[in-house]
Amino acid sequence: MKYVLVTGGVVSGLGKGVTASSIGLLLKAYPYLNTDAGTMSPFEHGEVFVLDDGGESVIEKERRGDYLGKTVQVVPHITDAIQEWIERVAHIPVDGKPGSADVCVIELGGTIGDIESMPFIQALGQFSYKVGAGNFCLVHVSLVPVLNCVGEQKTKPTQHSVRGLRGQGLAPHILACRSTMGSNTIASQVLDEAAKGKLSQFCLIPGENIITLYDVPNIWHIPLLLRDQKAHEAIFKVLNLNCVIKEPRLDEWTNRAEACDLLHEPVRIALVGKYTELSDAYLSVLKALVHASVDCRKKLFVDWIPASNLEDATAKENPDAYKAAWKLLKGAEGILVPGGFGDRGVQGKILAVKYARENRIPFLGICLGMQIAVVEFARSVLGVKDATSTEFDPNTKSPYVIFMPEGSKTHMGGTMRLGSRRTYFQTKECKSAKLYGCRSFIDERHRHRYEVNPDFVSRLENAGLSFTGKDETGQRMEIAELPNHPYFVGVQFHPEFKSRPGKPSPLFLGFIAAACGQLDVVLQRCSNVDSNSLLKVPAIKTYQKKSSLKPSYRREYVLESVKGLNF
Repeated sequence: MKYVLVTGGVVSGLGKGVTASSIGLLLKAYPYLNTDAGTMSPFEHGEVFVLDDGGESVIEKERRGDYLGKTVQVVPHITDAIQEWIERVAHIPVDGKPGSADVCVIELGGTIGDIESMPFIQALGQFSYKVGAGNFCLVHVSLVPVLNCVGEQKTKPTQHSVRGLRGQGLAPHILACRSTMGSNTIASQVLDEAAKGKLSQFCLIPGENIITLYDVPNIWHIPLLLRDQKAHEAIFKVLNLNCVIKEPRLDEWTNRAEACDLLHEPVRIALVGKYTELSDAYLSVLKALVHASVDCRKKLFVDWIPASNLEDATAKENPDAYKAAWKLLKGAEGILVPGGFGDRGVQGKILAVKYARENRIPFLGICLGMQIAVVEFARSVLGVKDATSTEFDPNTKSPYVIFMPEGSKTHMGGTMRLGSRRTYFQTKECKSAKLYGCRSFIDERHRHRYEVNPDFVSRLENAGLSFTGKDETGQRMEIAELPNHPYFVGVQFHPEFKSRPGKPSPLFLGFIAAACGQLDVVLQRCSNVDSNSLLKVPAIKTYQKKSSLKPSYRREYVLESVKGLNF
């Protein structure tokens, strides 16, 4: 097994994750590592991304007596556990085929110098020595700023970052440098030869292993940027894989990236959530919307609506915010309520669901969004005015959403229903089953403590809310739909976590298709093909290799506080 580690220096938010996944695309290696993310706050960490697998903690080992009563220390117990975990996860098949991958790509979160990441850096330093030279490649993503008063690219921050990395036992083989814009031209963002020379001399890295990462129209161009600068060849050389060096086949990927640049017909989605002040809290939801929009040949516009701004209390306290929120909601072609925890903004989410249901606006509810849809249906259709979740009112007399019986009410960490779980379709005639290719079951990722109360399911279904997907026991509701609505789907799982460019999540694809009037075509296509071949992107034009200096490149995102997020 070969390993590629991607680290970051100087500042956060430089694009370590994008760089790591782009390297994975180039090398056709996609393993990704995960820990128990159950209790992380999106405001503190951005989005909490859940994978199929779980993890075993050092504390669990100590409780079992694996350390024979010895004091548990950062070194060697925690660092050893990190290394064991990396090796175990790296050998798990990731492409549906038997056997492990050839290369594992690892992203080290945070920035070099952070005290929180020191145990991991120590562990990875030991790990690089353990696997040996030729089996470990370190790519360091760093910042080369430009001071406006000088107009010169400054390499000192990166030099100090590399020095700090070396001081902790890790030596980078490749530098991927982001440069701040001196102007709006790409030439100003590309490392000049003088800067490259300084970095090579003081960081002890060959000049050909120093790569420029500049702003592109969308992040799907990053693998092409790395390919054009021969990053894959540099990695193969470090890993002693010269015998397998070949030009990556990225024709389909290139067509998709360039097709995304040409989109102009809009589709406007209202995202009603609790953490809308931080878009990274819903990053995978955002990306899944992009994947589906590109497949539908639409340009995505996302309007971020704080759920609490839709509530009557805001109408009194801040009427302008209230009017602006409702104006965005009523102007949307689709309404999405994502996951979340806590009771803040719940009433606003209920109002958003009610508006979508009554006005036949395409709706997708994820995790809490599905639970909110059930509560709204019980209140508005069944007439149960006090219907709610025990998460919001533990003493409610109408608990339509309840705490899962197997969960712990006293211990928050490690008690969620996390990871991949199987959902069985109750009928193949529903929209969700057709979108998944008329399969009998699906495996999707979960992250929740609460569920729809099975005692009320028959009453809900008799009133018209259909639970089209359930777990293996038939007692846990996984998918809820309104059959007579253009598109009203709620799911207990998180379909966004398995969405990919060129293979969008079926439920997101259906949602966007419904929002732009293409649902019938998509349903027919999906129900006639296997889900592994959903909507392959046709070639738009043949990609011609160009210089890495592309004058048409512009900033990736345009963020406007009122108009929303434009891709």
